Amino acid sequence: MESSPDQDKPSVVQRQRVDTIEFYRHYGRLRDGRLQVDFAALTLPDGLKTVSTGYGRNTLQLSGGTVIPELQAHTLGALFQTDLLDFTLIDLGGQDTKIIQVRRGRMQDFLTNDKCAASSGRYLENMAQVLGISLAELSQYTEAPVELSATCAVFGESELIGKIVEGYPIDRLAAGVNATIVQRVLPLLRDFSSEVLVFSGGVAQNVAIVRLLAQSSGAQVIVTPDPQFNGALGCALAAEKNII
Repeated sequence: MESSPDQDKPSVVQRQRVDTIEFYRHYGRLRDGRLQVDFAALTLPDGLKTVSTGYGRNTLQLSGGTVIPELQAHTLGALFQTDLLDFTLIDLGGQDTKIIQVRRGRMQDFLTNDKCAASSGRYLENMAQVLGISLAELSQYTEAPVELSATCAVFGESELIGKIVEGYPIDRLAAGVNATIVQRVLPLLRDFSSEVLVFSGGVAQNVAIVRLLAQSSGAQVIVTPDPQFNGALGCALAAEKNII
């Protein structure tokens, strides 16, 4: 497991996290079809580069900003957060799945699935709501999972309701939900074999899925310190390293 030398470590250390709705309400305004950000109100210094990625880039053009591909952003973020050079990155976000093979610090191959939300954070949110539990509680269960075979998020909810009617306990139902995420990711890893899997995205905060993924893949699974902000960190690094 090769890691990068300390002298190559970028200097990104300052981070300011703002909720999406709060950000648009207090710091952003749409002018002439472009998003203007009030950096003074964010108490950020003048002259900063602005880099964006993700779904937002398709709906809002950032005034004076640069857009980079999600794959580039997530690769840079994972390299920074792990100090590793060789790994397969699994990013499970709110709406899609990204698998990126990284070798010698560079993206070598990738696979994305943005046509179905069945292995995303939104799926977990919906299933937790059906079960009447929080996402934190959902992430506790791995034992004796109920088999859920539906491959669609919508049909998955209907199937889960059916299992509830059959009388299965919450712990087994929740374990089944977590297991389905792993079952859907494993086939995507067939062509991306690696001894180390780096896990990012909001779904990586589900410790049950992390545990099940490690057991099923036989690989070491490393969760990035800030999994849900991995792409944002990658944007900051792209600006700092002037590779935009």
